[in-house]
Amino acid sequence: MRIALALLLALSFNLVQGQEAWPTRPIRFILPFPPGGGTDILGRLIAERLSANLGQPVVTENRGGAGGNVGAEAAARSASDGYTIVLAAPSLAISPTLYSKLNYDPVKDFAPISLVATVPNVMITQASLPVQSLQDFIAFARSKPGALNFGSGGAGTSNHLAGELFNIVTGVKLVHVPYKGVNLAMQDVLAGNVHLVFIGIPAAAPHIKAGRLRALAVVARERSQALPEVPTVAEAGLRDFEVTTWYGVLAPAGTPRPVVARLNSELVKIMHSPELKERLAATGTEPLTSTPEEFAAYIKREIAKWGEVIRKAGVKAD
Repeated sequence: MRIALALLLALSFNLVQGQEAWPTRPIRFILPFPPGGGTDILGRLIAERLSANLGQPVVTENRGGAGGNVGAEAAARSASDGYTIVLAAPSLAISPTLYSKLNYDPVKDFAPISLVATVPNVMITQASLPVQSLQDFIAFARSKPGALNFGSGGAGTSNHLAGELFNIVTGVKLVHVPYKGVNLAMQDVLAGNVHLVFIGIPAAAPHIKAGRLRALAVVARERSQALPEVPTVAEAGLRDFEVTTWYGVLAPAGTPRPVVARLNSELVKIMHSPELKERLAATGTEPLTSTPEEFAAYIKREIAKWGEVIRKAGVKAD
């Protein structure tokens, strides 16, 4: 009995020592979208600072494809040893309903670590359209059912579903026009071919400030520092309508709890550092952190929310 107890204590001590020693080698940070986008830029900023804090390289790996699913699946199938993490976006919560077959489970296959940032969206329309406010636009659209349209970055993207949710909440009938990227949709708003787009503030702000586009409302709970004069959707009279591009870090399910806790602690410090907050503010990105449990609950709420929109709108994946 004493020998068995001694062995158990030794094993426990070794496990604790192993956990305390983490990390002892480079960490792979999967970014499930191509280089140059918001996920890529944010991920590299986080990786640089996480490397410094942990004392080991955090190596970013772009694994784009299938709306973020290629990278998410690669992360879900990785060893749960603390040496693989992934930067998730709203596609993680959209995919379970959008795709009839998904090779990973966004709830069961991941250990959420923390939300890290949010990019508020703004509703933009043609500057020449005879509307001055969100309520004007809704009234104008109701008077012309099926005559107005909205652009998106493709079927099933968050800006597509934002438009479908807008149709459901307001009762208007805007026609969806998909593009290979939401910036292309915005260009067609500028050209006068598309009436409305939901897009991240950083891309639209220069055109709004120059008067080439009209901002109807910021689709978030609070006004944006980048566009302080633009009201939120609630202030503009449309409540219970929030579509935010969020980002969060996850690890494969089964990753040791002490590792998750350490990563959470480091991410909270990184995201709230004055230097990074200033860098993010310049891009219209706002830090947003959470506990692992809060992030897990948030993912479940997002899955339920977008699942309902997809089913009601009859959205199908490309």
